[in-house]
Amino acid sequence: MRILLAEDDEFLQEALKLGLENIGYAVDAVTNGMQAHNALKDIDYDLLLLDLGLPLLDGTEVLTAIRKKGQILPVIIITARDSVEDKITGLDLGANDYITKPFDFRELEARIRALFRKDVWNNRMEIIHGPLAFITNSREVLLNGEPADLTPREVAVLELLLQKVGRLVSKRVLVEQVANWDDEPTDNAIEITIHRLRKKLESSGIHINTVRGFGYVLEEWQ
Repeated sequence: MRILLAEDDEFLQEALKLGLENIGYAVDAVTNGMQAHNALKDIDYDLLLLDLGLPLLDGTEVLTAIRKKGQILPVIIITARDSVEDKITGLDLGANDYITKPFDFRELEARIRALFRKDVWNNRMEIIHGPLAFITNSREVLLNGEPADLTPREVAVLELLLQKVGRLVSKRVLVEQVANWDDEPTDNAIEITIHRLRKKLESSGIHINTVRGFGYVLEEWQ
C-alpha cells in the first residue's frame, strides 16, 4: 500500500514516515499543499494522510479539490485543529477519518488498518488462500498456521496479488504500489521480490505465474 503523507512539521513527518515504513507501507512525504496536489495528479495512492495547516495550499483546499475531481482516495486528516466545528467541516468536505494532534502512533496505525480493511477487504479480518492466511488488521501472513518469514516488500507484493487472485497484476502496478520517492524499485527489483516470494510459498502449493512482459498472476486455489 502506498501512502502520501502531507505534513509540514519535519520532525513529525520523519517520525510518521519511518514508523509507517517499518510496518510495511510505502510512504511519500510532502511539506506543503501544492506538493500534495501535484503528487496526487501523478500517482495513484491508496491513502492520503493530510494535515490541514499546510503552507501554500491549505489542507481543506487540497481535500476539496480531490473530491471535486471525483477521486475516491481515502483521506485521514491529522491536525491540531481540534474543535468540533473543524472536525465536522473536515468530514463534510470528504475526509474518511479525523485524528487530532498529539496522538499515539498506535491509534493512527489502527485507523489506517480499519480504513484499508473496509476499503480493500470489505471488512474481512482474514483472507484465506489454501494453507495461507493473510490477517488484514496486522498484515501478518501465516502458512499452515505458522508465521511466514516474509520481508515487508514481499508482504506488500503478496497483498496486491491476493486482491486479484486469478487475475493479472502488472509490473507497473507492483512498482507503483511498493515504491517510495527515496527508494524507487525497478522492474528487476520486483522480479527478485517475486522470485523470493515464490520460493517461500511454492512448497505449500501456492503458485505465482509469470505472464512474460506483463506481470504476475496468483493462481486460484484448487
